[in-house]
Amino acid sequence: MIQAFFLSIGQLLDRRVAGVFLKSLALTLLVFAGAAVGIWFGMHRLAQSLAAWLGGGQWASDVADIAAIVLILLAHWVLFRVIAIGVIGIFADEVVEAVEAKHYPGAYANARHVPVARSLRMGLGSGLRAILMNLLAAPVYLIALPAAPFVFFIVNTWLLGRDLGDMVAVRHMPAKDLARWRRRTRFRRWMLGGVGTALFLVPGLNLLAPIIGAAMAAHAFHLRKRP
Repeated sequence: MIQAFFLSIGQLLDRRVAGVFLKSLALTLLVFAGAAVGIWFGMHRLAQSLAAWLGGGQWASDVADIAAIVLILLAHWVLFRVIAIGVIGIFADEVVEAVEAKHYPGAYANARHVPVARSLRMGLGSGLRAILMNLLAAPVYLIALPAAPFVFFIVNTWLLGRDLGDMVAVRHMPAKDLARWRRRTRFRRWMLGGVGTALFLVPGLNLLAPIIGAAMAAHAFHLRKRP
């Protein structure tokens, strides 16, 4: 996985990879900004309702504002990763093609074409899975705050490992073989998801995390097959 990471970093300036980065970043920020506005107004209304339920007064308003801020930060923490991976799922084929064309020409020549409709389904499916699993883990995030980063890391490592692995695997095997392939590659995908999730937690690098993750997934898939 270390080799896959450094090979991926080395290809960030590749014209095709850089182009995908710019497209995916622009779309991610656009969707994120729209979602952030919706969350802000929703949390503001929630704060008002909470203040009224607590009986009004300045103290109730302060408590409601703090609760709203905590919820907004939590939502943003989860939301950026959800949107970024959902978006890169749409463009992932371009990143994987660039990696395979440079490093694995034989695999590139024999790869299956992934239709745009399927890329869209995979991207949306990835985003919906991430939202659902993080909603299920939300009580832990809110109640056990010291443990929240660890729970977030475990949940999203599993999700990201599956999503990134699938982005590459669908180019080289029929859909019916994916489940068996996932069972055989649990540990490798867990490591891949762990590196990707760690990158999402680093300010600045989190913008590059989806691209690096997709490139690493391609290397992890093909390096395993080399003698």
